[in-house]
Amino acid sequence: MLEVNKETFEPEVLKATGKVFVDFYGDGCVPCAALMPHVHEFAEKYGDKMKFCALNTTQARRLAISQKILGLPVMAIYENGAMIDSVVKDDATVESIEAMIKKHIA
Repeated sequence: MLEVNKETFEPEVLKATGKVFVDFYGDGCVPCAALMPHVHEFAEKYGDKMKFCALNTTQARRLAISQKILGLPVMAIYENGAMIDSVVKDDATVESIEAMIKKHIA
């Protein structure tokens, strides 16, 4: 799981080849913290098929807003610099996140 920031987001996510999973989380976000161990498991399980990154939106607010991240948690998949899928807030469950990943690695 690669921790990205406002300096590394563009090269690691927007300019990456293939699909990139991004976990947008924030300091003090309880659902984010609850999901994080599961997301790290998915990174280990599916990391050979897709790059996994995490962005702390507390330290990169403008970047998060530029990516239309207005609430947390958000799990998104990018391809060729564009967000192609995401699960947001209450829809972000362990099951829905894994289903989204599986849909894009098939």
